[in-house]
Amino acid sequence: MVYNFDELVERKDTNCEKWDNCRDRFGRNDLLPLWVADMDFKTPDFIIDALKQRLEHEVLGYQIRPASFYNAVENWLHRRGWQIDPHKISFSPGVVPAINFAVDVFTNPGDRILINTPVYHPFMYAINRHRRTLVKSSLINSGEGRYTLDFDDFEKKLADGVKMYIMCSPHNPVGRVWTLEELTRIGELCLKYNVLVVSDEIHSDLVFKPHRHTYFASISEKIARQTVTFIAPSKTFNIAGLSSSIVYSDNEALHEKFSKFVNSFSISAGTIFGDVALEAAYTHGDNWLSQLLDYLDGNFEYVVDYLKKYVPRIKTGKPEGTYLMWLDCSELNMTSSQIQDFLVSKAGLALNPGHIFGEEGEFFVRLNAATQRAILEKAMDSLRDATEQGFK
Repeated sequence: MVYNFDELVERKDTNCEKWDNCRDRFGRNDLLPLWVADMDFKTPDFIIDALKQRLEHEVLGYQIRPASFYNAVENWLHRRGWQIDPHKISFSPGVVPAINFAVDVFTNPGDRILINTPVYHPFMYAINRHRRTLVKSSLINSGEGRYTLDFDDFEKKLADGVKMYIMCSPHNPVGRVWTLEELTRIGELCLKYNVLVVSDEIHSDLVFKPHRHTYFASISEKIARQTVTFIAPSKTFNIAGLSSSIVYSDNEALHEKFSKFVNSFSISAGTIFGDVALEAAYTHGDNWLSQLLDYLDGNFEYVVDYLKKYVPRIKTGKPEGTYLMWLDCSELNMTSSQIQDFLVSKAGLALNPGHIFGEEGEFFVRLNAATQRAILEKAMDSLRDATEQGFK
């Protein structure tokens, strides 16, 4: 089946956070939203069909997860190079809740937790809200839209009593897909200093050629025993509203401890429709995902080429992974707040301000390219027109 990702979908006035929450977030309701990380594409037909089929049984009572649910996860990951034990799969109502659970269950108040900034801001919230000590190791910006790990600083921070490292792989917002060599070095250092790795791999399906995602826990048995991994179909298949994610650890003690913690809140049952959608996505999603990646890659090329030609003072590169683009606005010679005011007031665009991902993102913005090409064209034209009118 050929999917039409150019088909426009009306999302405004559907209680959609991305389209209907701009006034609260940006002060205006008439903006073109390219911010929060969900896609403007229809949820795939095989997921919708599975939900409709479940609704034909007109009883929505308490549920148990069938073996087919766990097999779907196992087979999806196996097709991507990682063999797991389905008996060590745990559930969480989303990756962000899972990160908060992990901070609470595996560390104590005051413990030091390391992140690589700029990074997905809920990492920082999870650490601070649970009264842990936030430790940052800044990524190195090469100046060409590509970031690398500062391994000297990373090891120095690990050696200073860090208990947990929260990894973002692929990395949001800078779009890096860490190489096997980088991940192996991370693993060796975390083993050396006995640091637990909590690995957010929610974007692991969204990786573009020639890059290849390596699941961190697949590198070695020792690394696997030191790791708790989070994945979900929510970003890949645009089903974030169904609140279903997978937590996995080969370490039986970590698996048991996490599962018992989640069960203590009586939320491990999840929802019928979250389970149905996840199973359908991981069973039937390969062809749809392949076509999605091709379309997103074309969107990246369009934005990169357009900015080079018409708005050269804003620079970006094609992400290696995720559908998020990291735009460097430093040559606009504006403060972070002035950049946001310019984008909102002059260009009519809603993009995530870079400073929320850490101070390293002060002069950046994050653009969600997972939308129809026509919307991106309109956004780029608005940006060009605003820059031609000046920055006053």
